[in-house]
Amino acid sequence: MPDTTTTHDWANDNLQSLQSHILAEEQTHPEATGDFSWILSAIALATKSIANKVRRARIDDVLGEFGETNTHGEAQQKLDLIANDIIKACLGARANIGVLVSEEDEEPMVLRTHAEGGRYAVLFDPLDGSSNIDFSVGVGTIFSILRLEDGHAAKGVDAILHHGARQVAAGYVLFGSSTVFVLTTGNGVNMFVLDQSIGAFVLVESKLQIPTQSRIYSINEANIDSFPDAYRSYLEWAHASNYTSRYIGSMVADVHRTLLKGGVFIYPPTESHPDGKLRLMYEANPMAMIIEEAGGRAIGNHGRILEVEPDSLHQRSVVVMGSPDEVGHVERFLNS
Repeated sequence: MPDTTTTHDWANDNLQSLQSHILAEEQTHPEATGDFSWILSAIALATKSIANKVRRARIDDVLGEFGETNTHGEAQQKLDLIANDIIKACLGARANIGVLVSEEDEEPMVLRTHAEGGRYAVLFDPLDGSSNIDFSVGVGTIFSILRLEDGHAAKGVDAILHHGARQVAAGYVLFGSSTVFVLTTGNGVNMFVLDQSIGAFVLVESKLQIPTQSRIYSINEANIDSFPDAYRSYLEWAHASNYTSRYIGSMVADVHRTLLKGGVFIYPPTESHPDGKLRLMYEANPMAMIIEEAGGRAIGNHGRILEVEPDSLHQRSVVVMGSPDEVGHVERFLNS
């Protein structure tokens, strides 16, 4: 006879969508108004639409460059603009969003003042790694959410120039073999995967923790001749210590692998980009928040990334993030 005395733990095995997870989190905050949930719901809607565009890119003939450059002087891909428009369309209608900031736009889009209900700013890179889209390499969307203080939303850039520790949420969506939504609201890191059969992101991993150490580094070693001496010395040490190199060329994909497998992701300064190439506010900050919430570390030009006070909207940053022990090894060479 089978043992019928054992009770199944249905509470832990229940299927939970991103939406139900957000609502459950909201219930732990009696002061919650539901505004925050609406923003995350809009981001989920936007990224599901972008995932569909990415899958159909070759069929719909939207691969390749658009023929113009963005505010950073980088060639815009057709899908950059499509993703940018989708996010703005989904978030612009949310009455609680005061400011939208995109990598593709030179100036922030001020939608409404705090008095008019604009309590949050959303900053995003609509399609990170888009130059790889033609080759079916994983690309992604990165986002950061800041709370706007009363009276600041109408001041544009000044309203959002705050260090990354002021973020109330951060996340990314990886469009690869599956569509993965990674989110933190300051209470650990949770991972969801888009179930195409029901059209919803479902929870697959709670409270992700990055491995403390892993002999993997992710860096574009083709540029080694233009790296500062400290990074070259680190790479020599890593080679001698039998480290493995893994580099995709899409920050979302590289950081996602680092989060799950451990190691360190490095985007150092170069001769052409002495302050680093990645943008602080909508690339480095949200990824740093995720990595730290998972038990890792993230440092930049001057120490902890999340403590950097930005002086411009599109400020760049050096990025070293990943397993705490591995970031420590890089830091040892930077400090010597």
